[in-house]
Amino acid sequence: MRDMLYSEIANFYGIPNIPDDPSLAIAAGTRLCEELLEPIWLRFGRISIRSAFRSCAVNEVGVGKHNCASNEANYAAHIWDRRDANGYMGATACVVVQSFLPHYERTGHWQALAWWLHDHLPNNAGLTFFPKLAAFNISWHENPTRSLYSYIPPERGWLTKPGMENFDGSHAKEYEEWLEEAEAKKHSKINK
Repeated sequence: MRDMLYSEIANFYGIPNIPDDPSLAIAAGTRLCEELLEPIWLRFGRISIRSAFRSCAVNEVGVGKHNCASNEANYAAHIWDRRDANGYMGATACVVVQSFLPHYERTGHWQALAWWLHDHLPNNAGLTFFPKLAAFNISWHENPTRSLYSYIPPERGWLTKPGMENFDGSHAKEYEEWLEEAEAKKHSKINK
């Protein structure tokens, strides 16, 4: 939980980043970790948490100065200790998959990771990718709507969401090259 509470915004402005409802924050965060983050860690190794839980006070400062969505829009997202307008709980974290960085830096093909996550983590409630380090927001939610969105040029916008033709089925061709590279690298380390 310590990693999830760390906030550059909170540190910079001296605002405590502590849940008002710790039980709700821990319940939502546990589901995020167990159902989404731990499977990524088990498959690909170390992940870095860039941003996760935000108190209402921290998020409010971020709205005007750091491109955060409004508090109400972040309930059951980055604000884990508030339920959304429909009464559902949820949690979001912005993460970086360390082992993916060499492939992303070499190819710029962030979609490889996006499609793998879409195909293998059916309980995710949406993924949003950012240009720096192919970092992405990943959300767990009691009432999930899976989607892939990108702020990475030139393909800013929806990669997929319910109703789009490419939503269902396997997207293995998109991440095949990356997984082969990762497997080869792993075997070369073992054989040294």
